[in-house]
Amino acid sequence: MKLKKLMAGSLAGLIASTALLAQSAVAADITGAGASFPAPVYAKWAEAYKAATGNALNYQAIGSGGGIKQIKAKTVDFGASDDPVKEKDLKKSGLVQFPAVIGGIVPVVNLPGVQPGQMTLSGPLLGDIFRSAVTKWNDPAIAKLNPGIKLPNVAITLVYRSDSSGTTAGFTHYLADVSTSFKSDIGAGKTVAWKSGVGGKGNAGVAANVAKIAGSIGYVEYAFAKQNKLSHVAMINRDGKTVQPDDKSFAAAAEKADWSAKPGFGISLNNQPGEKAWPITSASFILFHGVAEKPESTLEALKFFDWALNKGQKLALELDYVPLPANVVSKIQASWKTGIKGADGKPVWK
Repeated sequence: MKLKKLMAGSLAGLIASTALLAQSAVAADITGAGASFPAPVYAKWAEAYKAATGNALNYQAIGSGGGIKQIKAKTVDFGASDDPVKEKDLKKSGLVQFPAVIGGIVPVVNLPGVQPGQMTLSGPLLGDIFRSAVTKWNDPAIAKLNPGIKLPNVAITLVYRSDSSGTTAGFTHYLADVSTSFKSDIGAGKTVAWKSGVGGKGNAGVAANVAKIAGSIGYVEYAFAKQNKLSHVAMINRDGKTVQPDDKSFAAAAEKADWSAKPGFGISLNNQPGEKAWPITSASFILFHGVAEKPESTLEALKFFDWALNKGQKLALELDYVPLPANVVSKIQASWKTGIKGADGKPVWK
């Protein structure tokens, strides 16, 4: 009898231990935080990845500045920023950086009767609007580019990001590049001192404010314009051609990109030459620590991005993001082998 009880107890303990091991093997949640620019595609990837692997991604779209702070503080497995971190800052913080996806920043307007893509603006004129030098929708400079649109005598309300934002960095760097007046009046960066307007948190916040404020103009990643049924603006690009935002015009901007030109792949895709190139195009970047305190968690996060870069491409295209070319993906994975190691000095990604 004692033997049977002992065996039963041992068997129960073995079953409990096996169940606990199985549960821990399944519960491989990945945490990340940062840019809101890629949030729609990360949500799509996370849904499909969980269905394929059982592993979940918990991503907080808190803005690029917040994402950088959180990865530095080691409170997440990875950070995300649309404004690439510079080489000296990567070295100082011991971070490794790589691009995950490409998208476009688009101006969006709330004007009765103006359909998506109907209004056209140039870079310098967009800069004049966002430095508050052009303040009415019927301004002659806007009317000259849009002879077919009846423009109202209505004040322009600017809608901008209130948080530290890679989308703001990409947008303002483009305007500073094409307009010396904007550069001197406003400058460029994740946060700038706008002269007027209304702030919104994240791409979602800007989209929501543009949707409810008549006469407004803001800037968002293209997926947010589509999801919120906002009227995007066509742009005159570097080659003087009027282009619409979509995956093809974003891809045209990235077509000749030299990803090895800067450490951490930190190049700008703004204002690229090409008749079909969208002028405000950006990559979104991922940040890891070069020395992983929790190699197992880092490996799970890298597995997610390996899946996303190789198997999530169709989902990215469905949202008008642009997947990275295969040769760039190979370079990214090579950078994981050399740049991300455990405390023992061995590569996390093998």
